[in-house]
Amino acid sequence: MTVPIEQLTEQIARGAQAMKVDLSVEQLNKLSDYLALFIKWNKAYNLTAIRDPQQMVPLHLLDSLVVNRYVQEASLIADIGTGPGLPGIVLAIMNPDKEFMLLDSNGKKTRFLFMAKTALGLDNVTIVNDRVEAYHPPKPFDMIVSRAFASLYDMTHWCRHLRAEDGCFMAMKGQYPDDEIAAIESDFKVVESFKLEVPGVDGERHLLRILPK
Repeated sequence: MTVPIEQLTEQIARGAQAMKVDLSVEQLNKLSDYLALFIKWNKAYNLTAIRDPQQMVPLHLLDSLVVNRYVQEASLIADIGTGPGLPGIVLAIMNPDKEFMLLDSNGKKTRFLFMAKTALGLDNVTIVNDRVEAYHPPKPFDMIVSRAFASLYDMTHWCRHLRAEDGCFMAMKGQYPDDEIAAIESDFKVVESFKLEVPGVDGERHLLRILPK
């Protein structure tokens, strides 16, 4: 489906307004440019199973944008299992003053990310093509975000060496994951849970802030 990019840009702007996220002209333009690159590369590289650009806006861009207000306390953020840059690229566009490390083991996805970083001029982004357990950063992260990486147990187990002493995990989930929380409760606790509302997305969305006990 071919949809004019101007129409998609307006869809992003309306969604952000509905979520009470303020976008500058530059931020809106970069989000739109990122979406255009995503759509183009997805045709050849199968970055996502979602093909309809008008569905990519809520299910990918707005779903990432909704967590922006919850990352403001951090300055060095890791996005683990970032895929095509969700939520990492979106958050990096919104927060040029913060540093983001985007990690994925899939080479075609990180090749897209390198291209997108260059095209969008995102100097605050580092791309890492590696398995999370094999990656050892120069310095630990204030916040570790995951949108579709794995279970809470796998996230906390495989990523614990990435976390700064006072850092936290931020896990993006659909329905509230009671079983996954029970599986980590001997070592970790959910200190905050936020129910997210994303325009155009049916079903529940939650963001969990997790700390060691």
